Amino acid sequence: MTDVPRVELTPEAADLLRRLRDAHGPLMFHQSGGCCDGSAPMCYPEGEFRTGASDVLLAELAVEGMAEPVSFWMSKSQYEVWSHTRLIVDVVEGRGSGFSLEAPEGVRFLIRSRLVGT
Repeated sequence: MTDVPRVELTPEAADLLRRLRDAHGPLMFHQSGGCCDGSAPMCYPEGEFRTGASDVLLAELAVEGMAEPVSFWMSKSQYEVWSHTRLIVDVVEGRGSGFSLEAPEGVRFLIRSRLVGT
């Protein structure tokens, strides 16, 4: 059985990450599971969001055309809820959080999920 990645990117998400990388340098995601936009993955310059013992590193996402991977962090409490799923980072039209780098682009990152094993 092949290991299925816990987190993956749609082609649209990878395209947006390349554009954001060109503008902001190395990137990271964090998903807190908080209210409102906190339940969406937030994209930051790498290291701008401080992670700690209450966070889980789920993936180092390789993006074609980018020299370094994009780390994907999630709060432990949120991970407990999503641990049985494979997360798919996608992009949709609309404005997300003002804290996430894609906000001025008129799009927002969104998580789609599938049960592990499907």
